[in-house]
Amino acid sequence: MIARELRLFRIALQFLTQLPAGAIEDWPPDWLARSAKYMPLVGALVGAIAGTSIIVAAIFLPQPLPAVTGLIIAIAVTGALHEDGLADTVDAFGGGRTRERRLEIMKDSRIGTYGTLALVSVLALKGAALTSLDPVSAALVLIAGHAGARLAPVLTMWALPHAGDGNSKVSQEISELTSAEISIAILLGLLPGLILLPAATFAIAMLVALAAAAIAALIAKRKIGGYTGDVLGAVEQVFETAFFVAAAAVIAGPG
Repeated sequence: MIARELRLFRIALQFLTQLPAGAIEDWPPDWLARSAKYMPLVGALVGAIAGTSIIVAAIFLPQPLPAVTGLIIAIAVTGALHEDGLADTVDAFGGGRTRERRLEIMKDSRIGTYGTLALVSVLALKGAALTSLDPVSAALVLIAGHAGARLAPVLTMWALPHAGDGNSKVSQEISELTSAEISIAILLGLLPGLILLPAATFAIAMLVALAAAAIAALIAKRKIGGYTGDVLGAVEQVFETAFFVAAAAVIAGPG
């Protein structure tokens, strides 16, 4: 039992990051659903690495360089997985006129104007939000935000049908998440924020971010009928950006 759960965590770690997870044998055909409950935990780990880099960089560098360093480290750790999904999704939804054309654009490795603008916008918003915070607060927001941001795609998988045609980045056997898996994912997605941030700050940031992610998921439902791997990345980025901005607004205040 413990060995199986550890293997599922390692699968989530290998899928979501560039961190060493060791050789994994016998991936289950429905690995995405079975490992999804541990994705918020992987997100908390990514946030901890990026947050630590901000604290260390702040010893030597003036703002905004520590915040920029944290963003770069997070992107390096994840291999820009979610940013790639955001760019592909925005390109597809902005440039495609039919469901089939949108799915086709998502598979194109080239980035277009819509995707470029989306990436610049979210990076600017996240960077500005983190710069407004002291290094320790920024690190805590990163941990809580990254954990919650990996919960958002899990909830999207649970709420929406898969919209791919078998050739998308999420091309494995699609399986429904169980209530126990959803419960574990929710716990792991909420626990870091509940522990690390003031209750009001976390509640406001979580509600704003969940609303933003839900809007992104609903747009995907209308545009292509559900989620794909790219859509999950886009949902993660929308949640993460909204969480950082809302948390910074509460902690640092206006102006």
